[in-house]
Amino acid sequence: MAWKVTVDQDTCIGDAICASLCPDVFEMGDDGKAHAIVETTDLECAKEAAEACPVGAITLEEV
Repeated sequence: MAWKVTVDQDTCIGDAICASLCPDVFEMGDDGKAHAIVETTDLECAKEAAEACPVGAITLEEV
């Protein structure tokens, strides 16, 4: 099962906790905000990053 990961760019504050917890899924863009770079099958990693986001900018959707 794969998961689509989305980062709300209007909400993201660019603290990079998601990219440090789950670097295979998130990267920091030139705009200083996090971006999801792939769909993932590693739900635990993506969920941990979403829960750690201080502003709740990350959503997960089963695809």
